[in-house]
Amino acid sequence: MRYGQGGGSPRDGRGGQGGSDELYERLKAYEGRAAATAGIGKDLVNEPMIRHWCEAVGDTNPAYAGPGAIAPPTMLQAWTMGGLSGHSDRSGAYDELFALLDGAGYTSVVATDCEQEYLRPLRPGDRITFDAVIESVSKRKTTGLGTGYFVTTRMDVRAAGEPAGTHRFRILKYTPAVVRRGAKPGGPPGMKEGGRSLRPRPVINRDNAGFWRGVAEHKLLIQRCGECETLRFPWLPGCNECGCQEWDTVEASGEGTVFSYVVMHHPPFPAFGASDDAGPYAVALIELAEGVRMVSNVVGVPYDKVRTGMPVRLEFLRTDPELELPVFRGSEG
Repeated sequence: MRYGQGGGSPRDGRGGQGGSDELYERLKAYEGRAAATAGIGKDLVNEPMIRHWCEAVGDTNPAYAGPGAIAPPTMLQAWTMGGLSGHSDRSGAYDELFALLDGAGYTSVVATDCEQEYLRPLRPGDRITFDAVIESVSKRKTTGLGTGYFVTTRMDVRAAGEPAGTHRFRILKYTPAVVRRGAKPGGPPGMKEGGRSLRPRPVINRDNAGFWRGVAEHKLLIQRCGECETLRFPWLPGCNECGCQEWDTVEASGEGTVFSYVVMHHPPFPAFGASDDAGPYAVALIELAEGVRMVSNVVGVPYDKVRTGMPVRLEFLRTDPELELPVFRGSEG
């Protein structure tokens, strides 16, 4: 299973800058070295965390509640996280690799995607242990964000001593692209004429292309299972409730409320601020009248006036000539 994080995919498989790459040869020497050894999850697999996870993502699968419950498979990484205090089991090799990249000017970082493989259900009471390895370092790549190296770590997770799954996590360590004001069209991705920022492009694939076709027609489409008629969002190839792969769509009314929200202060990104002022801006989990939830921006009210429970109404925002997005206008009343 792969989760896209957006914005970091390489545009080509060449070195991005051509010529020999002595740094890459030094980085490649870290492949196969341990990133973490004999890690131990800070908590046993437990029902409260499972419940919070399911409530946050709106997953009502009965397998995750009651006697004999299991944890949602996608929680695999959650049980290995160190929290704000971090883990003490990270290897020196991992820190050395990142120090090399930082020292060479590749100081920015973005998560690009992760892949998970599930071998055994996780059950309340399981003690989670894990080891991690630096699996690969790519050659230097040029992306829409800048030039850098993709670093992939693989974590092998065990539950009660038994193999439970594998989690691969890929990041891009990069030097941000620098574009002078007044740059002409055809410059680096993410910039438009005059040097102003563009919003990141959504990743459109065969599973969500219908959603974006709806947006182009000013429709917010929700998938509906062809068997049990359960509504689901975001778009998925199959139903979480019954597994059916047949579906159709219903058009959302556009009414909703703010279920939860964050205000983004840092890093500043002019494309998300009014008049290119770089923010702050509000990002909310919107509960639609139909019962599903989606992440979007709240517009029309100051960022510090957004509140949980605030009623919102769908509208479509054209951010540039090539991109239109569903957003939600808040009402302070």
